[in-house]
Amino acid sequence: MRKHGCRKVRRLRRTMAELGEADEAELQRLVAAEQQKAQFTAQVHHFMELCWDKCVEKPGNRLDSRTENCLSSCVDRFIDTTLAITSRFAQIVQKGGQ
Repeated sequence: MRKHGCRKVRRLRRTMAELGEADEAELQRLVAAEQQKAQFTAQVHHFMELCWDKCVEKPGNRLDSRTENCLSSCVDRFIDTTLAITSRFAQIVQKGGQ
């Protein structure tokens, strides 16, 4: 997935030379959005690996309750951390705009 996103970004950058100023600004915005998506996806995959390594001792057909609780707690921590970071970032951006 990450390689596909990088190819998209390179392809978009190549076409920028052929565009006018307004189109180039819009394309730069789209490139930035694609890069953010790719970065977020990579972070989610990394986080999933961490939770898997931490919680799943022996993969099987079903998750036992201990593993299920561990994965749930791991995901909850991820969501809480992401919300806290997002909130803090929004505060910083808001202060910078004033």
